[in-house]
Amino acid sequence: HSRALTSPYPGSQVRRCPVPEDRLGWRVAWQDYEPVEYTAAAVLARPRWADPHISDKDFSPKFNERDGEVERKSLNGLYVVENGRPRNPAGRTGLTGRGLLGRWGPNHAADPVVTRWKRDGSGNKVAHPVTGKNILQFVAIKRKDCGEWAIPGGMVDPGEKISATLKREFGEEALNALEKSPEEKAELEKQLHKLFSQEHFVVYRGYVDDPRNTDNAWMETEAVNYHDETGETMDQLPLEAGDDAGAVKWVDITEKLKLYANHSYFLKLVTEKWGAHWSEGPAPE
Repeated sequence: HSRALTSPYPGSQVRRCPVPEDRLGWRVAWQDYEPVEYTAAAVLARPRWADPHISDKDFSPKFNERDGEVERKSLNGLYVVENGRPRNPAGRTGLTGRGLLGRWGPNHAADPVVTRWKRDGSGNKVAHPVTGKNILQFVAIKRKDCGEWAIPGGMVDPGEKISATLKREFGEEALNALEKSPEEKAELEKQLHKLFSQEHFVVYRGYVDDPRNTDNAWMETEAVNYHDETGETMDQLPLEAGDDAGAVKWVDITEKLKLYANHSYFLKLVTEKWGAHWSEGPAPE
């Protein structure tokens, strides 16, 4: 819970009320806590992905359950609702309202971690010279909003299955599916289906320490690894940045990567799953 304390808040000049480490938890009484209230104009304009204001008389959200097409259950279990507002389960952030997030409470995303083995010109797996472990690569995008490299991913649409979000977001951001002709789209869909219908591994489900989080709205994700063991499926899918991505490429996975939110942690779990290289140093006790 550190990125959720950054100031100024993304895309604004708004500064959070500073929260000392010993006051993060809600169980710690803090009489003088005066968080700044902020919801971005883009959210207040009521796009289809955003809730109305909490005090709107026609808005009575069902927190901690599925509310029509909108999933208001948290992946981390029940959260407290205080004075009609959901409370961030990870603690205080110095900011109330929704910031850039559309939903009060959990905002659900899905992150597809697509991997392959790094190979040399002859097609042999490449091992790291220090650890001797094979090197995994993943498809990384450069986010347009903050310029950081990240796992391609995005918000789960109301009523959408997570598996559909994972495939759709990967297609839009890493393969530029939105700009393809109907014929190209059909071919892309066929290859994507091949990749996304194979065995996969859920890397992480839960709260994300994200700079957009507030006391009343926060990001949660399901990160899922789709591993292309031979590399042949991904050879049929040429990478091309689209939608929210400014660039896309295969990146070697190592602990030295500086990535968005807690994406590095997801990749560490993936290397553990496949016995791949992560760190040159001794593992911390």
